[in-house]
Amino acid sequence: MRSLRPFGSRFFLFVFAFSLAACSTAGGDTAWWRFKPYRADVVQGNVVTQDMVSQLRPGLHRDQVRMLLGSPLLADAFHGDRWDYIFSLRHQGAVTQTRRVTVYFEKDRVSRFDADALPTEQAFVASIEVKKSEKRDRPLVLSEAEIAALPLPNRVEVIKPPLDAAGAPMRNYPPLEPLTTTR
Repeated sequence: MRSLRPFGSRFFLFVFAFSLAACSTAGGDTAWWRFKPYRADVVQGNVVTQDMVSQLRPGLHRDQVRMLLGSPLLADAFHGDRWDYIFSLRHQGAVTQTRRVTVYFEKDRVSRFDADALPTEQAFVASIEVKKSEKRDRPLVLSEAEIAALPLPNRVEVIKPPLDAAGAPMRNYPPLEPLTTTR
């Protein structure tokens, strides 16, 4: 009966050598550390812009505030006279944008409101657009001079089928399956 000892020692020697080789490559700046997983943009909450808050004023009813700013993200059961509008936007590789607007009510009317520095609608749209700095090697449209400099395409000779007596093209069909009669 053969002993498994030589197989086991070879196996452990192989594992040790492989581990040692793996450790030597883990310390440097290799290509593996440059790859990062894709992270989708995360948008949460109500978008409230400076234009919307400029229309907000004391004395508006709750329904008017709801029509103006939308439903609140947080309507606390313990603070029924307060609505919180919170918006956050997280891009990959960028700082998370967070904006808050808090509206306080007295007798279902706006008494006051607190808001962070809010962007205008145009500034907000510009901040969420992903800017790609791709430099194209060639333009997508040719100029008139470049079109004129293009070589003409090769002419392809079209083979016309022979015509029958009526002037229609003759058709050549493959033969049908042979008729076999069984008797």
